[in-house]
Amino acid sequence: MTETVLAPLTDTMHTISSGLLVPTITVLLLLLALSVLELGGVLVEAIAERRKMKVNVPEMIASFQGKDAGGIKEQIESSRLFRRQKTAIGDLIENRDLPAASLQALARRLLAREELHYVRITNRTDLVTRLGPMFGLMATLIPLGPGLIALGQGDTKTLADSLLTAFDATVTGLAAGGIAFAISRLRKRWYEDYLSTLEALLESLMEVFARERGIEVKKALEG
Repeated sequence: MTETVLAPLTDTMHTISSGLLVPTITVLLLLLALSVLELGGVLVEAIAERRKMKVNVPEMIASFQGKDAGGIKEQIESSRLFRRQKTAIGDLIENRDLPAASLQALARRLLAREELHYVRITNRTDLVTRLGPMFGLMATLIPLGPGLIALGQGDTKTLADSLLTAFDATVTGLAAGGIAFAISRLRKRWYEDYLSTLEALLESLMEVFARERGIEVKKALEG
C-alpha cells in the first residue's frame, strides 16, 4: 500500500528534479558571468576612480573656514573628490539659506541617497555570493540520482558523466560565490570610507553656514 502511494510521488519528484537541471546550470553560468563582469567593474573602479581620490579631509575642512559659498564651491569643483561627492556637496551649498533644522535634514537625505546608491551596487555581488553556492549544490545533487541508478545497472559511462557534471557545478558555484564575496568586501570598505568623508564635509559646511548666519544676524541687530 505504501509503495503504491509512494511510487507516483517519487516519480513526480524525479521528473521535477530532472527538469530543473538545465535551468539550474543556466542560472549558475549566468551568476558566474555576472561575477566576472563585476570583477572587471571593480578593477576599472580601482584604476580610474580610487586612484584619483587623494583628498586630505582635515585640510579641506580647515580651508572652508572664512570662505563664502562661492569660494567653497570653487574649491570643491577643483578638488579630487568623486563626482557624486561634488554633486551632493553642491546641493547642500545651493540650499544653504534654509533654516538650520531643514539644512540638517537635507544633509541627512543627501547622505542617505549616496548610501542607498552604493548599497544597490553591493547588493548585486551579495546576491551572487548567496545564490552561487546554492545553485552549485543543486546542480551537484540533481545528476547524482541518475548516476546512482546507472551505477546499479553497471553503466559506468553514465555514472562518470553524472559525476563530472556534479563536480563542475560545485566548482562553478564556489567560484562565482568566492569572486562575488571578495568584490563585496572590497567595495564595502571603499564605500564606507567614501561616506565617512562625505559626512565629515557636509557637517563642516553646516557649521560654516550656521556661523555665517549668526554673523549676519548679529550685524543686523547692531545696525
